[in-house]
Order: sequence, then C-alpha cells, then structure tokens
Amino acid sequence: MLVRAAEAVATRGARFPGRYIQGPGSIANLGAEAASYGSKAAILLDNGIFDLLVEPVTEACNGKIEALGIRHGGECSESQIAALVEAARKSGADVIIGAGGGKALDTAKAAARDLDLPVIIFPTIAASDAPCSALAVIYNDDGTVAYDTFLPRNPDLVLVDTALITQAPARFLAAGIGDALATFYEADSCRRSGARNCMTMPGISIAHEIARLCRDTIFAHGAQALAECDANTAGPALERVVEANILLSGIGFESGGVAAAHAIHHGLCELEDVHHHLHGEKVAIGVLAGLKLHGLEDEFERVRAFCAKVRLPVRLADIGIADASDEKLAIVARRSCRPGEIIHNEPMPVTEDMVVAALKTLI
Repeated sequence: MLVRAAEAVATRGARFPGRYIQGPGSIANLGAEAASYGSKAAILLDNGIFDLLVEPVTEACNGKIEALGIRHGGECSESQIAALVEAARKSGADVIIGAGGGKALDTAKAAARDLDLPVIIFPTIAASDAPCSALAVIYNDDGTVAYDTFLPRNPDLVLVDTALITQAPARFLAAGIGDALATFYEADSCRRSGARNCMTMPGISIAHEIARLCRDTIFAHGAQALAECDANTAGPALERVVEANILLSGIGFESGGVAAAHAIHHGLCELEDVHHHLHGEKVAIGVLAGLKLHGLEDEFERVRAFCAKVRLPVRLADIGIADASDEKLAIVARRSCRPGEIIHNEPMPVTEDMVVAALKTLI
C-alpha cells in the first residue's frame, strides 16, 4: 500500500566526505591511498609552501603512484582551475590531490569536478572547514569573492596530518576556530527559518547536532589547542580542535546551512583593507555582527570573550579596517545583503542598515 507523506514534512538531507583520516604522520599514507584510485596523480601544491611540501609529498608517493607536482597560482579562480585541468589532462592523471590551504584545496576540488576524477584533499593547516565540503569559493584574480560553486560530490578522501599542522603558525588554527565558530550559529538560524542547506534542502537533525558539537568542542578545547600548536605538539586538545575545524564544521555548515556570518565575510572582502587577513578571522567578525543582528547581547559578550581568548578579532580594526567610515560599511552591507545572498537565510528580514548598525558596534 502506498503511504502518502504529510504535505508539511519537507525532504531533508546531509552530505559527508567519502572517508576522513586524521593523525600525526598521516602523510606517509598518501601514496598508498592515492594508488587505490589509479596509477597517476596530479598533485596541486600550495604556492606558499610549495618548497616545504614537494619533497615529503613526492617521497610519500614514490613506489606507489606516479605523481606530477604542480604549483598553485594563489587564488581559487577560474583561470587557476582551468590551468590545473589542462595539466592533469596532459599528464593522464587518474586522481587529483590538493595539498595546502583552502584556496589550493578548492581549486583541486573544482578541477576534479571538471575532469570527473576522484579527489584527495590533504590540508596542511586547519584554518577553515573547506577540506571536507562539496563547495568551492571562487575568487576573482584580485582577491575579491566572485561566487560559490557547488560540486556534485564531496572529496573521496580527506587526509589530515596533525603533526604537519602543528608546524604552521597557530594563527591558522585560530582562524579555523573562527570559521568553526560560525557553524552552529548559522545552522541554527537555518533550522529556525527552514532555509536550505548546500543540498538545497533543510538539514536533518544530525547536521544540527554536529554543528552544536563543533561549537562545544572549540569552546572547551580551543585555548589549549593553540598552546599545543605553539609548542608544535599534536596533543589531545589540538586533535579535537582540528577535527572540529575541518570535519565537524565542514559537515555542520554544508548540511546545516549558512547565513549572516559568511555573508558579512563576503561583504568585508570587498574592502582592500582586509585582504591580508584570513578567512576565519573575517568570519569571526561576521559571527559577532550576526549576534548583534539578533539582539543576543549575553551571547555576544560570551562569544566576544571567547574570541579574545583564542586570538580572534573582536573589532573591525583587528582585521585592518582602522577607518570604518560610513562609506566602507555601506559597501560591506550592500554586498552582504544583495538579492539571493545567504544572509537572507536568517529567520528575520535583514537590511543593509541593520548590517551597518551591527558593524558599528565593532568599531
């Protein structure tokens, strides 16, 4: 007998990476893991740490898979994606590997989509939740955000070497905490408004519980994780926070939904002032402004104190906007609130004037 679903119940869903492996020394498994997808790999290596990465990555692949190392150009732009597609196609690659920070990883994911090849993501910092997602943020070559592109599937494997992550400055880990901080607040807004996630449907309950666990983990372990990173130690707190920054935040934002914090980030990126600051640092400002939009003063004070404790910005000047003029704030607000932007996933209408007023409290 056909059972008719209640009309008021929406179809909901969540998405996840194919596999996730984390631990100190995991780079040693890269070649063997890649070989399960074919005999040739095109490896996009982050431009900023190419010289640091090329030898250990090549060594990890030796005797297991033929690998072509390619230096990333710096931005996840259409031109950089096309360049990787061409190089991988010429080399006859069976699998794409992205190694480095978020822009290199997003470039690898987008190129793998265009080539219809599996992709392995090997993050060397835990500065954002980009690694696990089926999303790439496409930038213009001048560093401004162009658009988000949704990919047909998540990475086939995300391999995280926490010993390598501890070699990066703790600022990157702090930025990842800033990105992860947004996960719960944005997913909760989407839950309340019924907004769609990255699958264009509301998230299932596990997505929101993962988002909550992400927040609780960074609140509990964030400061200690930064201390362990300062000591170049992959200790228990760092392991928990890396997992939260990359996996929990990745699943939480993608399956729970995004809203004001990242929309305000996009607006901030319109200003030249912020281009030397990290994604998660700007997102942290977006979280604080979002809490002001909601009028949640007690939570704002709690989150601001946490941000100060884990080395995240709490004022516009902290991300380079020393002169927060009305003109600059209007530029941010206009981009944040443009039609179709994710700020409209909030459970109440948000206007440009509201964003300007929220940002003014952070001067």
